[in-house]
Amino acid sequence: MYLIVAVALWWNAWRRGAGSTTLCGCGDPALFLAFFQWPATALAHLQDPFFTTALAHPGGVNLLAQTSVMGLSVPLIPVTWLFGPVATLNVASTLAPALSAFAMFVVLRRWVRWAPAAFLGGLLYGFSPSVLTSLQFAHLMTAAVMLLPLIVGVLDEILFRQQHSARWTGALLGVLLFLQFFMSTELLAIGVLLLVVALLVLGAAGFIGDRAGLHRAVPHAAIGLGVGAGVSVVLLAYPVWFALAGPAHLSGLVWPNIGAVGGYKGSSFVSSTIIGGTNVYNSLGGYEGSPLPSSAYLGWAFIGVAAAGTLVWFRDRRLWFFGFLLAFCVGCSIGETPGTWEPARLFARLPVLDNVIEQRFMVFGFLAAAVLLALIVDHARADAPGVLGRRAPGAGGAAGGAANSRGRLVGVGAALGVAAVALVPMGSVFASSLPFAMTPVVLPRWYSTVAPKLPPGRVLLSYPAPFTGIQVAMAWQAVNGMGYSQAGVGGPQGVRSRAGSAGPGFAALVDLTFGITIPQPTGTPAQLAAVRHALAVWGITTVVVAPQPSDRVLTQGHDPTYAAGFMTAVLGRLPTIEAGAWVWNNVLVGDGPVTPSALRLGPGALANCVTRDERRVGPTTATLDVAHCVTAAAKS
Repeated sequence: MYLIVAVALWWNAWRRGAGSTTLCGCGDPALFLAFFQWPATALAHLQDPFFTTALAHPGGVNLLAQTSVMGLSVPLIPVTWLFGPVATLNVASTLAPALSAFAMFVVLRRWVRWAPAAFLGGLLYGFSPSVLTSLQFAHLMTAAVMLLPLIVGVLDEILFRQQHSARWTGALLGVLLFLQFFMSTELLAIGVLLLVVALLVLGAAGFIGDRAGLHRAVPHAAIGLGVGAGVSVVLLAYPVWFALAGPAHLSGLVWPNIGAVGGYKGSSFVSSTIIGGTNVYNSLGGYEGSPLPSSAYLGWAFIGVAAAGTLVWFRDRRLWFFGFLLAFCVGCSIGETPGTWEPARLFARLPVLDNVIEQRFMVFGFLAAAVLLALIVDHARADAPGVLGRRAPGAGGAAGGAANSRGRLVGVGAALGVAAVALVPMGSVFASSLPFAMTPVVLPRWYSTVAPKLPPGRVLLSYPAPFTGIQVAMAWQAVNGMGYSQAGVGGPQGVRSRAGSAGPGFAALVDLTFGITIPQPTGTPAQLAAVRHALAVWGITTVVVAPQPSDRVLTQGHDPTYAAGFMTAVLGRLPTIEAGAWVWNNVLVGDGPVTPSALRLGPGALANCVTRDERRVGPTTATLDVAHCVTAAAKS
């Protein structure tokens, strides 16, 4: 049943062809297409799946320091081999919420008597606002959360039930923590923090309320937690080292200056900056549909049900504990605000945890919310019938059976009513924006015909480059099986502060590509020299400006013709026209044979050449006219 819901959400991809259609071949989905393709390529060629120089050449990308979800990409390698990375992304995005919901259902069945109550709790968790808004941008590291309920279930066994071997259960906990590392290091770090907080709260509650029970439980719990910690440390020693200190690791703040996103009302966390009828930040993120509401949205109806249920069934200590966990996660997810104090300040300066985006706490918040919902619905079903659910003294036969039947119906009605009050307002806020919008992943003709046949060792500077905020080139590379390398990458490495000495050229190329709200480079000697230096640093052998006439500005770059003229000036020679693209082969700036120097252009020369060419053929038709004009302007 969960899978049916997931397929319905992803229906636009499945009905239009899941091998070629997904959220977008741009933005963060393009980054994840590369993350899904690289392990398949690495395994096929016996290369390192954790590291690649195919992206961000020559420094490369450390996949364990990124949101690479190798816990999904590796098991799905056969899908990638057979059908390509677009299909794999669709399969993963469909399975993630369904499996997360089912894992929650399995754990909730330990705590509730009525299976529909567990089903509703699983539904809330697997398809929570946090999961849905993560799926919107292919953020599978926070959408594939199926391991977290299983970890909670094992902790329940270690700390409370204690019916199985502490050592074996602890070993299982260690394995689950190891697997979670390959799903999301961020959620693993948050989970460990919350576990410490939970142990302190539970220990204090046991010390105050039941010291004898606490003393009985501690030895078993200590063995289980100790074995779990030991197993996870042994298994994670190398992956953690690789992520924190291996090649191309990310030091310091991974995302400097990123603020808390979203909120507790229905507004979306993405800006509504509109250019040409398009939400700029939504599109750059990689989604072409209507922005979904906040990932932290609970709604007052759910909060009311949770508070009322906890008060009515106050003897159920599970309600108090998970209510505390939900409140703690809500508080931590608010983020730091100048002039005020928030719980996030308690850990915001700690190593590793300083890189946590505060609102990710709501992944665990919705786990707690799912438990609260299931417990309250289960209590309502059992207790609402009152006297109708019991036989009167001496009553029997048909009368007693009818009373019991009425009682059961009243209980079921009360439980479903409570669930409707809690879930319907939340669901209605999201329903108008679902199912998810999908677009075909279409490659420019050069990338579909020439790129797959490139000889080994080619390093491309594509237009638009992945680090410019328009990440389509990574999708093209992934669909081509990562058969060539390219300069730059999206994500946290695609920022100027990590470009080193290539920073000025990096900035000029960003302006060249994203010249929508910022001026494009005019081709000054400083700009041309900076880009030439960047090409030398990146080891570029081929520069490609491949127009995609059917795409919008936010996925094909501001002006391909302008880019062709600018790169002609940078490289000092004419391109060739190949499969509708401007191409400069054998680019060896600063290495090997001496290439022509950059051209010297007068003020306005580049813009004049572009205007003249575009009046005749438009901005997306590749001809040599603009290049000839630029070289002639330099000679004059």
